[in-house]
Amino acid sequence: MEYREISDNYAVSGQILPEDIAAVKAAGFKSVICNRPDDEQPGQPSAATLKQAAEAAGLAFRHIPVISGQVTEQNVADQAAALQQLQGPVFAYCRSGARSTNLYGLIQEMGE
Repeated sequence: MEYREISDNYAVSGQILPEDIAAVKAAGFKSVICNRPDDEQPGQPSAATLKQAAEAAGLAFRHIPVISGQVTEQNVADQAAALQQLQGPVFAYCRSGARSTNLYGLIQEMGE
């Protein structure tokens, strides 16, 4: 599993699988955010499946689905709230990591 550190407390990756949760935990992350809508692509694991795996491993999980190319103010507000509430470091994922990265950048721009 590859991921990119965006800050000391936030990293992003493309789609993960339930079996990747052990590596997420081993890397020291405390929380996971899924920014990918369910059924965006055939065969992708659902957020509920990953939530179950994350929580079984002792990690917090949030699902904040963002439609590709259509980040909304509500998406940014929800992500900012999650980052304030969740224990870090936080691991966020979507299809490629771009939406999770863009959300973080927008939060920083807004001073959230």
